[in-house]
Amino acid sequence: MSNRAVISTDQAPQAIGTYSQAVKAGNTVYLSGQIPLDPKTMELVTSSFEAQVVQVFENIKAVCEAAGGGLEDIVKLNLYLTDLGHFALVNEVMARYFQQPYPARAAVQVSALPKGAEFEAEGVMVIGD
Repeated sequence: MSNRAVISTDQAPQAIGTYSQAVKAGNTVYLSGQIPLDPKTMELVTSSFEAQVVQVFENIKAVCEAAGGGLEDIVKLNLYLTDLGHFALVNEVMARYFQQPYPARAAVQVSALPKGAEFEAEGVMVIGD
C-alpha cells in the first residue's frame, strides 16, 4: 500500500507536460509550478503582471484545496520572475493571499518561463498532523 497520491483539480490548469499538479506523500504535498494560465481557457493571462501573479496564486490555492489543505499550509514557496524589478509587486499581491507566519521562500530571476509567462510559483505544503 502506497502513501503516495496524485492531486488533480479542474479548478487549476491541467498539466501541459509530463507532471502532476501535485503529489501527496504522507502528509506532505509537493505542488508543481503554476504559471498564469486560466484553468477554463488554458490561455495565459496577459492583461498585466499583477494579473499574472493573482492567477498563479489562485491556481496554487485551487491545488492546495484539492489536496485537502489551503495556502496557510504551505511551508516553502519558490517564486520565479523574468524581471526582479517586479518583486515589490509580487510581495504586495502575496500579502493578499498569505498571513503570518509566512512560508519559507526563495525568489529568483529566470530568463524565460513556459508559454512566455512572466511569473511562476511552486511549493511544498504540509497538512494534518
